[in-house]
Order: sequence, then structure tokens, then C-alpha cells
Amino acid sequence: MKNNSALAAEQSRMPIAIWALTLSVFAIGTTEVVMIGLLPTIAKEFSISVASAGWLVTSYAIGVAIGGPIVTVFTNQVDRKKLLFSIVLLFVVSNGLASVSFNFILLVIARVMSGVAHGVFMGIGANIASSMVSKEKRASAIAVMFTGLTVGMVTGVPLGTYIGQQFGWRYTFGGIAAIGFICLLANQLWLPNGMKQSDPIRLKDQFKVLGNKSMLLGFSITLFSFAAIFGTFTYLSPLLGTISGFSENQITLILLLYGIAVAFGNLLGGKFSNKNPAQKLLLLFTILLITFGVMFTLLPYKIPALLLVAAMGFIGFATVPGMQLYLIQLSEKYLPGTEDVSSVLNISAFNIGIALGSAIGGTLISTALGLSSITLMSATFLVIAIIMTIISIKREK
Repeated sequence: MKNNSALAAEQSRMPIAIWALTLSVFAIGTTEVVMIGLLPTIAKEFSISVASAGWLVTSYAIGVAIGGPIVTVFTNQVDRKKLLFSIVLLFVVSNGLASVSFNFILLVIARVMSGVAHGVFMGIGANIASSMVSKEKRASAIAVMFTGLTVGMVTGVPLGTYIGQQFGWRYTFGGIAAIGFICLLANQLWLPNGMKQSDPIRLKDQFKVLGNKSMLLGFSITLFSFAAIFGTFTYLSPLLGTISGFSENQITLILLLYGIAVAFGNLLGGKFSNKNPAQKLLLLFTILLITFGVMFTLLPYKIPALLLVAAMGFIGFATVPGMQLYLIQLSEKYLPGTEDVSSVLNISAFNIGIALGSAIGGTLISTALGLSSITLMSATFLVIAIIMTIISIKREK
């Protein structure tokens, strides 16, 4: 049995361990989104269209959505600390490979590898973060970890894009690889040994996650809610420029405002969702639905547009900790031992939702409906998410 000093030392390490995960998520979030700003530069170097260069975004999403869950399944019995070390090492290698890619195919391969690392780390990391604290603080722990993603959106992405545009995109990925190496050391130093992990189960049992109706409902909530959020966020710049009438410099500042709102929403959403996360999600989704409805009417007016963009970021990302915690709770209830797999599959649902919202939004813009239809599309996705949440709550009762 541990003495009091040992217990105190262990407790003091826990917050540091969660911040080590947060630093890793910062690097991962940066490398995911920074590609959007670098596409024109990369397309020019490889003499391809921007549309073709878009495969660098798609390939990353494939790595997250498909590769992440598969790797998680086959590493279910691996020690959590060793697994995270290996995953962050894969992240460092893949970004290093991207920085020296001499052709487009090699760069696509590097992006797939990086996406796999993203999918595994985000899912398992959330489960580890929630297991390090008491039950009433689990969503808060997840929120702290996901703060790295929001900080990456606010600071890492603009800086990485600037570096890529000024010095070359290879320097951006080289810098991300260097940050990844620091994350590797932080995780190794600060994460405790012998972390709790899912109970070993047979491979075929792990795939039961996708056959469980309660779990599928949980995944669908994540998918449709993020299709709503990113359906509008993806096209926020043209919306603010064309409909609201903001200049490019003003839009840059507004995106910074959005990122700050995202960060605060994520943290406060974690505290809000520590208990009864599904009920809290229903409330947040309802407020977000109203926000999208009002945006359709008031986007042409600058002051309301600013407030609505901030509200969209704050409320939208306040849902993230609750969604992740709810899936972990469902897996603990129905399929004990699949918490890691379920968490990673939920990260896949996030990315599929992002791809769905962005793709349909892009299609709508090219039709007669135009830009103004984007917020209504997001509202429609959110109605579906609300219906799924209500069904899930009733099913669990």
C-alpha cells in the first residue's frame, strides 16, 4: 500500500500528465487544419490544381476515420504509455516525411500516417484523461485535453500557414515534427506508468461496438452535430466577406475571435457536462440551432454577425467534452473493455461529420441556393442531432 507522500506525489503528477496530452493535441490539431491554408502553395510546387491538392485533406481524414479505429483494435492489450509513445513517434516521423517529400504521392502517404496517429491518440488520450480524475471531473479533464486543439486553431494554424507562405510549406511540417518530438518527451516524462486500460477482449467482440444500437446513436449525435458546426465554419470567410461585408483583414481578426470563443466554450462546456452529459448536449444543441436560425437572418448586419460567430464557436465546442464523455459512458455500460475503441470511433465520427458538412456545403454554394443556404444546412443537421439525442436519452431511461 502506498504511503501518504507517494499518494500526494501521484496526485500532483496527474494534472501535469493531462497537460502533456494537451500539448500533443495542440500539435495534432495544428497539422490537421494547417493544410487548408497551404493547399495553393503545395499545388503550385507540384504543378497540380488546388482541387487535386485537396486529396491531402481527404487522405488525412481517411487516416483518422479508418486507420485510427483499426490500429486501436489491434493494440487493445498494449500498455497505454507505450502505445502513446509509439503513436506520437509515428506522428513525428510522418510530419518529418512530409517535410522532405519530393513528390505528391509521398506527401499523401505521410498525411495518411499522420491521420492514423491523430485518430488513435485523440480517442485513447480522451479515455486516459478521463480516467485520471474523479468521476465528477471527467468531462473537465477531456475539455482540458481538447483545449490543445482549440489553441492549435487559434495560434498554430495561422503561424504554420504564415511560415509555409513565407519560407515554404516544408518548414511548416518540419516545425510540427519538432513540436511532436517535444510532445514525445513530455508524455514519456509526465504520464504515469501502469495506467488503467481497457480489459482485453476478443477481436470480434470489439467490432460489436458498431453493432450496438446505443453506441450507434451516440456516434450519430457526434457526426450530425459536427456536420452542422463545420458546415458553416468551413465557409465562414466567404460568408463574412460576401454577406456581412467584412474585409480580409477584419475576417482574420474575426477568426481569431472565433478561436478564442472555441477555447472558452470547450473549457466551460467540460465543467457543464460533468454530470448528465446527454441532457446538457440537448440543451446546447437547442441553443446552437437557434443561433444558426438567427444567423440566416442577421448575417448581413456586422455587429450581430460578430456576436453570432462568437456564439457559434462557444456553444458548438462546448458540446465536445460532453459528446466524448457520453460515448465513454455508453461503452462502459454496454461493452466494457471497448472504451478505447469507442472513443477512437467517436473521433472518426467527428471527422466524417466535418467531411459531410463541408462537402454538402460546397455543393450548395455552387447551386442557385448559394452562400445564404449554408446556415440553414447547418440548422438541418442540428435538428437531426437533436432528434438522435432525444432518442438516445429515452432509450437509456
